Amino acid sequence: MSTFNCLPLHETLNLYVSPTSYVFEPASSSLATHGVDGPTLVNEKDVRESLFVDRKTGRMALNESSEIPFGREKVITCYGILGVLSLATTDFLLIITSRTPSCRLLSQPIYLATDFRLLPLSPLSTSSTILEHPVEKELISLVEQGLKSGKLWFSYGLDLTNTLQRQKEAETRGEGPGKLPLWKRADDRFFWNRYLMSKMTDLTENGGVDLSRFILPVIYGSVELCSSSINNRELLFLLVSRRSRHRAGTRYFSRGIDTAGNTSNFNESEQIILLDPLPHNGEPVRRGRVDGREKLSFVQTRGSVPIFWAEVNNLRYKPDLQVMDIPETVNALQSHIRQLISYYGNVYLVNLVNHKGYELPVKDAFERDMVAAASSDPAIANNAHYVYFDFHTECSKMRFDRVSVLIDRLGPALDAMGYFHSVSPAAVGFEKPGDTQVLSEQKGVIRSNCMDCLDRTNVTQSALGRWAANKQLRDAGVLSIKESVEDHDDFMTMFRNVWADHGDIISKAYAGTGALKSDYTRTGKRTREGLLQDGVNGAVRYIRNNFFDGDRQDAFDILTGAWVAKKGGIPPLTDTRPLIMRSMPYVFGFALTMIAAALTLPRTSELSIASFLFLWIFLALISGSYIWGNGTSFVSWPRLNPPIEILSYAGPGARSGKRGRGLTFTNMIPFSKAQRAVSIPARAKAGELEMGRKKGALID
Repeated sequence: MSTFNCLPLHETLNLYVSPTSYVFEPASSSLATHGVDGPTLVNEKDVRESLFVDRKTGRMALNESSEIPFGREKVITCYGILGVLSLATTDFLLIITSRTPSCRLLSQPIYLATDFRLLPLSPLSTSSTILEHPVEKELISLVEQGLKSGKLWFSYGLDLTNTLQRQKEAETRGEGPGKLPLWKRADDRFFWNRYLMSKMTDLTENGGVDLSRFILPVIYGSVELCSSSINNRELLFLLVSRRSRHRAGTRYFSRGIDTAGNTSNFNESEQIILLDPLPHNGEPVRRGRVDGREKLSFVQTRGSVPIFWAEVNNLRYKPDLQVMDIPETVNALQSHIRQLISYYGNVYLVNLVNHKGYELPVKDAFERDMVAAASSDPAIANNAHYVYFDFHTECSKMRFDRVSVLIDRLGPALDAMGYFHSVSPAAVGFEKPGDTQVLSEQKGVIRSNCMDCLDRTNVTQSALGRWAANKQLRDAGVLSIKESVEDHDDFMTMFRNVWADHGDIISKAYAGTGALKSDYTRTGKRTREGLLQDGVNGAVRYIRNNFFDGDRQDAFDILTGAWVAKKGGIPPLTDTRPLIMRSMPYVFGFALTMIAAALTLPRTSELSIASFLFLWIFLALISGSYIWGNGTSFVSWPRLNPPIEILSYAGPGARSGKRGRGLTFTNMIPFSKAQRAVSIPARAKAGELEMGRKKGALID
């Protein structure tokens, strides 16, 4: 095993900018590493090491003080480096320039990154020209949008990418704090900036320059910590969501699974309760402080239905559903389930989609492929369990409390999988903690999904979290055997609000709005106000998903490496649809304006306006019908990885229809033929995927 610098990360960096270089000098650094059992002292050496970056070549080196120029132009305070990103004309350093403290966990602060900056790796003399390049300017705008719209969390000493149980297992293997740097301990799935950090990690592993103290892993998700008390026992309640960087995207532009077994909108949610054991020597219980020596953790996951499927936007409120029955499906599903088994043990795949109507083809395909996957893989047959729960039927008429039926069905499985529970001896400040006693481990996981893995999934996961809290607090002696957390109003108010916030953040990342049905998660009952808010969120989702999510998907693709720029090979990101198609929204909007003006503004003439209204109503109907009939051509599609393979799929499977594809300009989306050639990997096989063959247009 290679030896890496395991000293703590530098927390605050002074960035000196010159025409030829960037130099990062530590302004402060932590003095201890933090593991699941608390702080551990390390010998601090060379706190003042600096990172030198050559703006012309991108070369990185440590402690080249002789190369730090005297004519430093400016000093920028930054709180971490996100990595290096290649765009159309040059590379960029991405840095965090603002952070907000969120909470302290195990004596270690956790921060939310709130502002960023892109530093071009080019000499000052050419930087201004590069930043004005039309393609570069557009890509920079997408990157900035992706960074500022996400919730990126980080800690300099605490591993946010891993659960408490995985952290403890790593320490047991000798791979914990002090043995490996933070980035080497991080879970690759949730190390959100892993692609951005690839240059720095490659240099550390193979280039002879150990940049470990500058490599800061961040997670995309949510972190919320609240204090509460039950029966005079004070506790901390923490809920963490970690979004996978694999197959990241937006609601309608990222669905299903890929050939490597990664599913869209995959999130790991860890519910943690921290408290302190009761004193055994007659000392009074200490008030106002929780060291967290007793740790209770319960983990759940969610992810898109793990088959090849999509929903094609066409300006209708409900897009066209498309399930693609291709030979790779079973292997991809097996890869996904095997990954889950390797991380969590037994897997219970809870499917919440409807048993009839629009969603039925997804349910049928999932069940058929699960049978095929289990029949050819003994590990899946023994360790993966499919559970169907018709949420909308069981919880009809707003009876969401009936999700308890599912909890009861899962009762034996939940008891068998258990939860993580450890107890540490007293360890305050920087004393070395004694041996931690692991009382139990979680031996499985619930993987929930509905169509979006948002609304029904949130209600279900919060119910499972409540089951776990009851089980854990009874076993820890906080609740009596006949008590439940529902008997403690203050705790339940906090619990519901934290889970509702958690669901909103996951939903905003994927769908663009807060979760539906969150009033039930937040209050325990369905309300008229909640129904009204769901209507508003539904309308906002429609607008965002049809007219704005293309850019959001592009931002995800750039930041996670799903799309990689080729210098000099990127065509302009321009709209190449026919002029008549581009003009129709303006004709429609202007016609509506004239109709409204004719009906509302004061009349200055006695002449009839019937002919005037007839003209504009006629134009509104013609342009509106054209837009509606060619709906797919007016959707804001991703421009870097447009979903041509999905739009042009003509193989076996199930379809709800092909609406809004047009009569003349079938399936035309606003990208040039050259862009499609650059963006789309040549993975289509003969007879499997029908690619557009008529003048670059897509065909049904």
